[in-house]
Amino acid sequence: MRTRVKICGITRTEDALASLSFGADAIGFVFWQQSPRNITPQQAELITKSVPAFVTTVGVYVDPTIDWVHETSTTANLGLLQFHGNESPEFCDQFELPYVKALRIKNDVDLLEYAKRYQNAKGLLLDTYNARLPGGTGEVFDWELIPANLPLPIILSGGLTPDNVVHAITKVKPWAVDVSSGVEASEGIKDINKISAFMQRIKNCECI
Repeated sequence: MRTRVKICGITRTEDALASLSFGADAIGFVFWQQSPRNITPQQAELITKSVPAFVTTVGVYVDPTIDWVHETSTTANLGLLQFHGNESPEFCDQFELPYVKALRIKNDVDLLEYAKRYQNAKGLLLDTYNARLPGGTGEVFDWELIPANLPLPIILSGGLTPDNVVHAITKVKPWAVDVSSGVEASEGIKDINKISAFMQRIKNCECI
């Protein structure tokens, strides 16, 4: 099975197009003002206008208002919503767009119960727990905490880089991987060489 790839924290058109040229399936825009990768819906709109067909454009949120989700998703022409906060299943289910629910992993998290609660999600994005940050930590969590029988597709995130992504895919066998800081030159600015290496190692892994 081919591992899908989302490059997140996109803030520039050139970074989006570079990600897609190397084979990324999705690009993500962070609509959370406290993030160094925050982008306005108008900026995201300029980028999505350059995106070709069959690419998923994803909006990333942390406890947003209903109006903010509507405004950003409409203006930026999004195809998928990604919720990183304490959004309830009822909140996530109310929008016309499909969504994935992020979960920050630590020892006492019941992933099976979480998947049951968010059964309408198109996948669970598993990220590293950090008391200060809802995502984008650049830190890896213990993949042994992921149960083998999780009923929703797994999107693996948290500290992925060109150096560890093959091991991550081999160990977890996720539906997709999500990377942001691991392919950056600086916060919000992507490194084309890192994106190329990340994508190439995934492709080489799938050929084995």
